[in-house]
Amino acid sequence: MNNWFTVKVKYTKQLDNGTFKRVSEPYLLAAMTFTDAEARIYEELGSIIRGEFNVVGITRTEIHDIFAYDDADVWYKVKITYDSEAAEDEKAKKVAQNFLVSAHSVKDAFDRIKESLATLMVDYQIPSIIISPIVEIFPYTENLDREIERRPIEKATDVESTESATKGKVFSAPGTDIDDNFDEEIELDDTLEDSELEDEFTEED
Repeated sequence: MNNWFTVKVKYTKQLDNGTFKRVSEPYLLAAMTFTDAEARIYEELGSIIRGEFNVVGITRTEIHDIFAYDDADVWYKVKITYDSEAAEDEKAKKVAQNFLVSAHSVKDAFDRIKESLATLMVDYQIPSIIISPIVEIFPYTENLDREIERRPIEKATDVESTESATKGKVFSAPGTDIDDNFDEEIELDDTLEDSELEDEFTEED
């Protein structure tokens, strides 16, 4: 069963002004276990990051679906809540789910999540939209279940880019069914937290 893992990587990065700085960056990827997540991040970043890098934290992350648009590279974490159906003698349970969507702003993220969840057959609320520090996402591929070389997300063609910028691509980790209260983490150095920047934007705004 594949799940989403946030892997925090520390390495020396060359900045735009030519100077070098030691940074820690989080990446999100699909993997079966913590060990697989660590192995995969070394494979994915081995040809991207120059020099040595170290994995300093791995966290199992609850993300229901990811909506990727080629025209934006900033990720927003969108939380939705809704009441689950219950029997007559039971009280409805409040369910929360987290989504990631690439967008240009909080308003853009709101519009895109509403469009992406248009077929959801329940009434839901969006209590929060925050900027996520995630740098890049490596989604599930069939190759993950085989002992062969893995590869990053393939670049879209010109035709695919136009369509995906409009509709977006959806990434899931098949087999994931994590309760909202689930919280498991392996801490190797320091922990990862989402950006504290939060917008008060709601459906009524």
